[in-house]
Amino acid sequence: MPSALSNTGLVKLRSKLRAMRELFANRDGISIVEFALVLPVLLTMGLFGTEIARMATVNMTISQIALSLADNASRLGQTDNSGVTPTITYDNVDSVLAGALRDGEKIDLEENGRVILSSLEYNAFQDKQFIAWQRCRGDLVVDSDYGNDTDKNGINGPVIAGMGPGATQITAQNGQAVMYVEIEYTYSALFENPFGSGDKTLRKEAAFLIRDDRNLGPGLTGTNSGDSDCA
Repeated sequence: MPSALSNTGLVKLRSKLRAMRELFANRDGISIVEFALVLPVLLTMGLFGTEIARMATVNMTISQIALSLADNASRLGQTDNSGVTPTITYDNVDSVLAGALRDGEKIDLEENGRVILSSLEYNAFQDKQFIAWQRCRGDLVVDSDYGNDTDKNGINGPVIAGMGPGATQITAQNGQAVMYVEIEYTYSALFENPFGSGDKTLRKEAAFLIRDDRNLGPGLTGTNSGDSDCA
């Protein structure tokens, strides 16, 4: 009897060992397990890559708008065929600013940004760079990094050496004007960023020298509607 029980126990043990070997040798479902382990990593990298690509696209769009606005502002007065040197009006400037906002509709530039257009000129009598006029659009409350056209225009307030980041700044020559554009934009993240990038402030600047003669003396003329004042 003991021998029979021992044989039965041995058979059961061998059966259990065989089942365990078969279990360990079974590869069914291993791909699903591997995919489950890798999925969080792939998803995180995909979302992060999408965020970076979108931010780069928005950044490039802002840069192109800044360049286009400075270029368009530099051409104001070109279509004036009279023999008198054209004087730029508030309506002229507001029209190019409105065009910039239209270009930025897809990124909600007006709601999330600030567009600042300044006319940098040279006062030969005082030998100073100054901001002759400045117009702004956009709901973001941001001042120009270089001054304004009232109490910080280079003649009143601190001296303006020029405009532009870095040591080498852009300056205007006598009888000329530089159309200088500053755009600041709050970029809202598309996803809750796993790397903590969050919302960012994107800033672009551009400048163009005016293309034709322009009556710089009176600055802007016409009715100042106030809808794009920088104050």
